[in-house]
Amino acid sequence: MSFRIDPRLPLTGEVRRILADEIGRAVSHLETAREKPEQGLHKCRKRLKSVRALLRLVRSGDEPFCQTENECYKQVSALLAGPREATALIETVDRLADAFPEQSAGGGLEPVRERLVLRQHELHAGPGLDAAINAAIAACREGLERIDRLALPDQPEQAADILADGARATLRRAKKALDKAGSRGEPDDFHDLRKAAKTHSMHLSLLGRLWPTPIKARRKAVDRLGEQLGELHDVFVIRALLDAEGEPLGPPDETKLLRKLLKRSEKSLTKACLADAAELFGDSPRRSAKRLARKARDDLAAPHEEAKAA
Repeated sequence: MSFRIDPRLPLTGEVRRILADEIGRAVSHLETAREKPEQGLHKCRKRLKSVRALLRLVRSGDEPFCQTENECYKQVSALLAGPREATALIETVDRLADAFPEQSAGGGLEPVRERLVLRQHELHAGPGLDAAINAAIAACREGLERIDRLALPDQPEQAADILADGARATLRRAKKALDKAGSRGEPDDFHDLRKAAKTHSMHLSLLGRLWPTPIKARRKAVDRLGEQLGELHDVFVIRALLDAEGEPLGPPDETKLLRKLLKRSEKSLTKACLADAAELFGDSPRRSAKRLARKARDDLAAPHEEAKAA
């Protein structure tokens, strides 16, 4: 099934369809995660992000439903965050080794990587992961049963305004996060920017037939920014672990090279992310949303006019 709103069909039915498909896929990935946690958890969390992005897009049309369901899937995702993060940190060390081959050629990153692999195995092999998967599956199945409670206006003008409101809210979040990241540069600022960029990317997919400007190039740029922000987030997480009590990644003599490479990676990623985000989110969210609303009204109205003529 397509992760895209069909303007020829009523909005409520389209949103219900996409929610059911994404939540169903999330459950399937959770079942896979019992045997292949690295693969299944990552794919499940991606589906949950898609669900939450859709709920944010149509929130103004049924705020009680969207707010409640968004919080539900936020909690489900949090259940799976630790095991997934354990894998992401290993991938981060591997990226550093690839990015700085000369510096890491002597095996200076190996002690840290071995500790991260051990940490991953402990999280994946323990009873906690199975309990988290069971709880997540139960929550998703309950969510599937609630989908029919969603009720959105299906008239073209109202539907267009709902979609434009949701898109504008995310663009506004991205602009605000970009401003904070540029002025303060705190890890939380870049994390907020990452979440907004990911949500915007999903909105571009959902609104592929309605977005007023050429979408492929923008989607590609937004996805690239999201990947860079994800890498930067992982750098911040490892840096925090290095400074944590008890030295979970090892003593200073074994983490010296990691600290050095993290600092260099953080500097280059920060610069690239701020530049790319400014290109994508520097425009006024209100102007972008107005253009979307105008095009959406026209596109959503066309099938209704054809139906009347028939």
